[in-house]
Amino acid sequence: MRTDPLVERMRPFGTTIFAEMSALAARTGAVNLGQGFPDTDGPPEMLAAAAQALASGANQYPPLPGIPALRHAIAGHEQRFWGLTRDPDTEVVVTAGATEAIAAAILALCEPGDEVVCFEPYYDSYAASITLAGAVRRPVTLRPGADGRYEFDEAELRSAFGPRTRLVLLNTPHNPTGKVFTPAELALIAELCREHDTWAVTDEVYEHLVFDSVHTPLASLPGMAERTLRISSAGKTFSCTGWKVGWATGPAPLVSAVQRVKQFLTFVNASPLQPAVAVALALPEAYFSGFTAGLRANRDRLVDGLTAAGFGVLRPEGTYFVTADIRPLGGTDGVEFCRELPGRCGVVAVPTQVFYDHQEAGRHLIRFAFCKRPEVIDQAADRLKAL
Repeated sequence: MRTDPLVERMRPFGTTIFAEMSALAARTGAVNLGQGFPDTDGPPEMLAAAAQALASGANQYPPLPGIPALRHAIAGHEQRFWGLTRDPDTEVVVTAGATEAIAAAILALCEPGDEVVCFEPYYDSYAASITLAGAVRRPVTLRPGADGRYEFDEAELRSAFGPRTRLVLLNTPHNPTGKVFTPAELALIAELCREHDTWAVTDEVYEHLVFDSVHTPLASLPGMAERTLRISSAGKTFSCTGWKVGWATGPAPLVSAVQRVKQFLTFVNASPLQPAVAVALALPEAYFSGFTAGLRANRDRLVDGLTAAGFGVLRPEGTYFVTADIRPLGGTDGVEFCRELPGRCGVVAVPTQVFYDHQEAGRHLIRFAFCKRPEVIDQAADRLKAL
């Protein structure tokens, strides 16, 4: 029987680590600090708007690019917070979460054999989407420095670019490390994009979860607005990860390319939820600052708990996540450690080595999520002290 090349390319992608660890938590009754979903609902104004839309007939196909109210709200949000000017009619498209936006962007912009520069560890859908497009990953490894902050080698980044480079895939704030790329790091990435005439696709779903500095979109740097496709979503900012409402913004030709692919993936999505996300994006500043402050307090709570339990803790600058070194506790392999952890103390985490091409760089690191109620974090921290 003939072997299909696409089947062979996708063979390494089995069940995601998130599904495996969440199933393990359900089976054992462990506290799930693995998968990054909150255990509280989003703002009441958003939930009320969704209920109203559901009851008032907004249940059929929305327009392909998203309802006008949401596209205008997305454009207004980007102008309000990041100073980015978008035409809501041509430079915004609503997607089924950021995951679809990323897949559609890569499928739209890459041809077989093109190269994609990315930073490892990376969210697992990146590798799958690049493989689906027949493109090639060129990972640049993030490593903890002497101060515990993740950083990359400039020479390694420069050498990742070449004549086949099609785009840079950048996630900041970064999952799973919690790294927030600095202005100097972003300026270097922008310089290389301009020098090599490449696109940039930026995953900024944690844009409102920066704790110790400020978020800077790559698109705001000189010469980058016209070559950057910016992706975000409602899931993280408004604690509604199950809604799967995301978006891509940028130059009209890039957004159009994403839209042409999206129509053959999900076509449209989340009709009664789109008006609600539009309401959420227009919430006052107090919501966004309060949301960030609450997650900052959770971060500090979990960092203290993991430190007390004996982990080597890498303090995150943003996102939902803390990465921890298992070697002080005698661990050497993160997958093995995480599979045994529920039985040892009743807590679930995620091994980060599965997010690397060069797995040895992350074999000793695991990830905990702190987007949980304080009492849940405290319960997990108490259990981890038994290690």
